[in-house]
Amino acid sequence: MAAEGFLKTSKYSKYTSYRNILYHRFFVGLLLFIVVSLVLIVVCNVFTGSTPRGDLREAVNLDALSLPVRTLISESHASSPRVANCTYWSCFNVYKCGRGGHDKITIYIYPLTDYRAEDGMAISKFSKEFYEILHTIKNSKYYTSNPNDACLLVPSIDMLNQNSFSSKHVSQALQSLEHWNDGENHLIFNMVAGVAPNYNTVIDLNVSKAIIAGAGFDTWTFRHGFDVSLPLYSPIAQRIDDSQPKQKNYMIISTQWNIPEDYLAELQGIASSSNDLLLLDRCKTESGVTDYTKRCEYITGKVFDYPDILKEGMFCLVVRSARLAQPVLMDILASQCIPIIIADTIVMPFNSHVDWNKIGLFLPEENIKNLLKIVHSVSKERRGELYWQLRWIYERHFSSIEKITLTTLEILNEKVFPLAARMYEDWNMPEHLYGPVNPLFLPVTAPKSPGFTAVILTYDRVESLFTLVRKLVRTPSLAKILVVWNNQKKQPPPSSEWPVVNKPLKVIQTKENKLSNRFFPYDEIETECQLTIDDDIVMLTPDELEFGFDVWREFPDRIVGFPSRLHVWDNVTGSWKYYSEWTNQISMVLTGAAFHHKIWSWYYTYKMPSEIRSWVDDNFNCEDIAMNFLVANVTRKPPIKVTPRKKFKCPECTNTEMLSADARHMSQRSACIDRFSRIYGHMALKTVEFRADPLQYMESAGVPHAYPDIGAL
Repeated sequence: MAAEGFLKTSKYSKYTSYRNILYHRFFVGLLLFIVVSLVLIVVCNVFTGSTPRGDLREAVNLDALSLPVRTLISESHASSPRVANCTYWSCFNVYKCGRGGHDKITIYIYPLTDYRAEDGMAISKFSKEFYEILHTIKNSKYYTSNPNDACLLVPSIDMLNQNSFSSKHVSQALQSLEHWNDGENHLIFNMVAGVAPNYNTVIDLNVSKAIIAGAGFDTWTFRHGFDVSLPLYSPIAQRIDDSQPKQKNYMIISTQWNIPEDYLAELQGIASSSNDLLLLDRCKTESGVTDYTKRCEYITGKVFDYPDILKEGMFCLVVRSARLAQPVLMDILASQCIPIIIADTIVMPFNSHVDWNKIGLFLPEENIKNLLKIVHSVSKERRGELYWQLRWIYERHFSSIEKITLTTLEILNEKVFPLAARMYEDWNMPEHLYGPVNPLFLPVTAPKSPGFTAVILTYDRVESLFTLVRKLVRTPSLAKILVVWNNQKKQPPPSSEWPVVNKPLKVIQTKENKLSNRFFPYDEIETECQLTIDDDIVMLTPDELEFGFDVWREFPDRIVGFPSRLHVWDNVTGSWKYYSEWTNQISMVLTGAAFHHKIWSWYYTYKMPSEIRSWVDDNFNCEDIAMNFLVANVTRKPPIKVTPRKKFKCPECTNTEMLSADARHMSQRSACIDRFSRIYGHMALKTVEFRADPLQYMESAGVPHAYPDIGAL
């Protein structure tokens, strides 16, 4: 039995040993396979990565001297007629977009081709203006040389002028395009639509589902949200400079040709009875040749130079004619003459984004007889707004083919990517007239539950810093403490030495000792409200901080703080002066302890004039003045002072430790205010007589104070 047991044990041992060997070989083999696979992957990546990946397709050559010729036979298929009820949702494939990024369309230009009819005649003339359009697209951020990556495709056939191409043959050429697909996601540029005698307001061409960027649309032919209305480009306007006469000599000027007879009769009647309207027409010559640089007064025949005469008028007429789009409109805008549009059904250029009510007047055609009465009812203030905004709108969107093209592309881009769109104010309200736009759209009272983040700027005052941290955590609404360690020569204290607190605390070490580090938009600031505070401001009580936060909730777009300052004009030096004496008026709140929305830190870092930020960092002063200038310039509102406290006292700090103890500090601050006002071009600070104090109840009423521990100084 013993021998039998021994044999069984021996067999089991051999079996176990053999199984272990198999397991060992399997895992060793698996490991070798993984290692070899990783090595092969690395080698492949190295070799494939050595050759830069890119689009192998060449960019379109717009300057080619010889083009491939393509002859269109008469039996060639033409594209289908224009779909009159196209919308962005029914005729546009948005799924082709997005390959250029999450906020940018991509546009492909077909290679230049010389399309010819069977008789050898070119089907279209290639104009200078169309070349500029293609050149602008090619050099824009939207261009791609790969049609498979394109959101929009632009045929390289000039269709700007209806009189310069054959509709039949161009329709055939469009149908022959490789990616035409019934015009889906294709963009057609046109400025002169229709031919005599009908003068249609949309291009007479079979474009199927293609988007039309054209001039002269009326409300019947324009597909809202799909097409783009363009101005009729005027080469004359591009030569008009921005100089203006000292005064306008005429109330209303009309220089347009081909005004319909019934409207012309009304205008002639007004001009005959009033000197407020200067009615001009083409000059009659013996040779019969028209001089486009002259205009003649219809009664006396007095000759005026065109377009110079447009600058002499306060208002200039644009009247509906056979064609709705008139090049005189661009001449009028360039001359800074307020346009009066008399065309009921016209779709104004870039109407989806440009507010024409801010740069012109619209007069119903049936009301033309009341022209003078309506013009005289426009106040001087309204005339001034229209006048000063004209040139800005013109220079920005209409002054050249390049500007017109880029504006068109931006409008199309915003249709596809609405989240990347600019605001109405960016399109229509120049900052030099209206000031910057307040970026905050906040509720009347911000919620209290998220609390605020305290951002402490410190250098090496460790004891004062720890004292401040202990006091801050006693504030109920404090959500987090962020310590900005501004000393590159010394490491912050180890975590074991920091006070034990019940609120999150994080230390950020900066790379350079700059005052602007306190206003950097750190990702760790997760609350809307930010308390910017110095490490030596240890005198504020939790009640004061809590009350300051509650006041900020009612004024979330302003700086809310404790000690205040004022700017005054010094008649002796002829400059602005920093005033620190106690007054009822304030225009600044010191950001040594102030609440503000965290977006102002982003504005300070990325939007504020860089020369101000550089001056602050170079001189180590005035960062609080710079922040007050920034917020007041954007919001056009003063800061809010809270509690009676007028100054800070740091009992633990010696005078030599405090930056503001420097004798040059105050004089520099006066220089800061004067310098910053020159950089902004005006005095941005706003003065106010206001202070927010907590409501104190009578002790006899038995109601406890909401904020009993409020400092007096």
